[in-house]
Amino acid sequence: MKNENTIFYVIFGFMIKRSNILTSLMKTQLCLLFVLLLVQPCNKVHAQDFSTSWKGYFSYNTIVDVSADVNKVYTASSNAVFTYEDATNTIEKFSTIEGLEGELISTNYYSENFQVHVIGYENGLIEILQANGDVLTEVDIVDKQTIPPNQKRINHIMEYNGLAYISTDFGIVEYNLQNLEFGDTFFIGNAGAQIKVNQTTIHNGFIYAATQNNAVKRASADNPNLIDFNVWTSIGNSGLEWTGITSTTDRLFATSSNRRLFEINDTTFTQQLVYPDDISDIRFMNGFLTLTTTQQVFAYDANLNIQQQVNLTDVVDFNTDFTCAITLDNHFYIGTLGDGILKIAFQDTTVGTSIKPSGPLHNLMFSIATAPSEIWAVFGGYSQSYGFSGAPGIRRTGFSHYKNEEWINTPYDSIPGIDFLSHLVINPNDTNQVFISSYLKGLLEVNNDEIGTLYDQTNSSLEPAFGVFNLSLNSTFDQNGVLWTLNGRVDKAINKFDNGQWTGYSLQSIIPNPTSPNLGFSSIISDNDGNKYVGSYRFGVIGFNENGNQLVNITEDNGNLPDDDVRSLALDNNNNLWIGTLRGLRVLFNAPQLLDGSNPISQPIIIIEDGVPKELLFEQVITDIVVDGSNNKWVGTASSGVFYFSSDGQQTLQHFTKDNSPLPANDIFDIDIDNTTGEVYFATGKGLVSYISGGSNPSETLEDVFVYPNPVRPEYKILGFNDLKDINLGVKIKGLTGNVNIKITDVEGNLVAEGQTGRTQRFDNGLNLGIDGGTAIWNGKNFAGNIVATGVYLILISDIDSLETTVKKVMIIR
Repeated sequence: MKNENTIFYVIFGFMIKRSNILTSLMKTQLCLLFVLLLVQPCNKVHAQDFSTSWKGYFSYNTIVDVSADVNKVYTASSNAVFTYEDATNTIEKFSTIEGLEGELISTNYYSENFQVHVIGYENGLIEILQANGDVLTEVDIVDKQTIPPNQKRINHIMEYNGLAYISTDFGIVEYNLQNLEFGDTFFIGNAGAQIKVNQTTIHNGFIYAATQNNAVKRASADNPNLIDFNVWTSIGNSGLEWTGITSTTDRLFATSSNRRLFEINDTTFTQQLVYPDDISDIRFMNGFLTLTTTQQVFAYDANLNIQQQVNLTDVVDFNTDFTCAITLDNHFYIGTLGDGILKIAFQDTTVGTSIKPSGPLHNLMFSIATAPSEIWAVFGGYSQSYGFSGAPGIRRTGFSHYKNEEWINTPYDSIPGIDFLSHLVINPNDTNQVFISSYLKGLLEVNNDEIGTLYDQTNSSLEPAFGVFNLSLNSTFDQNGVLWTLNGRVDKAINKFDNGQWTGYSLQSIIPNPTSPNLGFSSIISDNDGNKYVGSYRFGVIGFNENGNQLVNITEDNGNLPDDDVRSLALDNNNNLWIGTLRGLRVLFNAPQLLDGSNPISQPIIIIEDGVPKELLFEQVITDIVVDGSNNKWVGTASSGVFYFSSDGQQTLQHFTKDNSPLPANDIFDIDIDNTTGEVYFATGKGLVSYISGGSNPSETLEDVFVYPNPVRPEYKILGFNDLKDINLGVKIKGLTGNVNIKITDVEGNLVAEGQTGRTQRFDNGLNLGIDGGTAIWNGKNFAGNIVATGVYLILISDIDSLETTVKKVMIIR
């Protein structure tokens, strides 16, 4: 007989007595909570430090925010940060190389209480740079599906009672600075709507928020229910955008979009000052209320008495807008739009010192060129269709030169009127001479960083399009040291500069209407036979030889190109022409046949992926192709990062994106290689980085072969690794010729390692010795996979073609 007080329930598949129902439910809820915690995605990422294999060459000119403690100034530039310590006059920088994301930074804040540097981004990302150098990446806001992607910007960070109150374009987010975790989110618009919050502050027990077109909002700072929009009240004019708000010791001030400063007393707003320029920043720090406009910085005391001010027009040799400012030790530290941090003493506001790491003028580099341990960069250019409108990046700007580990910047006002600098070429016989193309004015010669001759219709064969614009494009030097340059929308588009003489060559047989709109050329390269190959916007690949007066082209129709818009060309060591187009990749095997009447057809690279034949880089926008010392190919794309392929394209040796490497963006504008070191440079829309690939161009002889490190001491920790890709590891053998055999033996003649060019490549798996162009790496293992014993080892090198030999020794100490 069933007990009437015993009733059974089925809960999540378990039979439970009524008398134990509450206990069972509580246990079930705890189990469910535990399961939910297990499956909850982790939004914390500890960033990787790439500094052993990568380098960053970022611009620190544009400052978006500045913070400080008693010793250091913490500065955020466009997509990297740096610190400045006045006592030691030292600068330390942090970028994607040290683990930052490379996205566009919008604000930063240093918490002296918790010794963390908080960095906020335009896309809602937050990164925590900790005292030990670790970077914690918080993607909760980025991943929030209920918030539109264009409303996640981090605008301001304010600390109160261990919490960071993060102002965003949708509301306010709490972040616990001790536990490094998010708390509640406050949607404080009418009826809990999302609204833009520009800044918050604490005053007289209230938290105040400056919002966009929704008045100033406030609530009791200690209210445990701030998540409830009903506890937030509106004060002030709801028709204005309140751009900033801050409190001094006893007073509360807010700024508006109509250039006014108001004092707030309870709910009463009193206009105090009107400024002639837009207000960009307001904050109270170190006893000073510091207000920044685009042209002035004001330091007031806590009662709004002016203590000092900086006028941009008074600062000697300085002319760029202000973005933000702080006061520290009777100095202004002013963020600027184009020259880093401007440090100015209170006692003399006409003299300033620019503080920033050495860097180029801008991050968006349209084109780069390298010489041994040098980089040249330009930032202008043209649109994808060779027009002036919609061009990616900064068009009216100067150029930058990296030399002796410092950047030499030539600003736009040093070369007035020369706009849209688009391409560079370095004279291989005199690396102090550089030619810079202007997609408006012609070709500029630069010698030893000094502006030289501008070549246009008055002193060269370069013709002006429509009688007005000298649309100079890419250039190259041929095997004889002769300069060739391209000109857009004119009949004589190919131009030669040889020993002071200019000659123009017509393309009319291929391009009957050369002045048609947007007609341009992406690239020109030369082979050892004097043939020139030109990438065009609408006419595919053009082949030209001045001696035979030959002029031909291949297109979609007659040459199997995926698109007639050719963006990049590269000639490899086997004389094969690699063609990058707007919609994919092609190879013209034996490139000179383009000019011998053979009517060649370009071919796709077909790879097998998961057992299925596929076209390599199908439909990808190819922006650049570069061949390295091993005849492998670096290929840049418009949106998928950079690929590193084997010589035949069948193997993907590396694929770098912003998600797996320090690339700050996936849009690759240009690639170049320092062939003496194997350093590969990637110019992106958000900065320049390089990868220490280790491969180098082969030498002519074995005369300069050297081995390093030597001796190999135990503390180097470079022996025994399984992957030869990292050039920082292993025993390096450099200065090799292009076709060698290497044998490594002990002193008794026992063979422990062997490699040969083309057969044992450094990127192959399972090898103990790999060769990459003019460099080889040995991991210190024998054929059995064991690290060799302490001793002297002989490295016997033979050039297979010339039969030249050399022997080197290396000492291994374990």
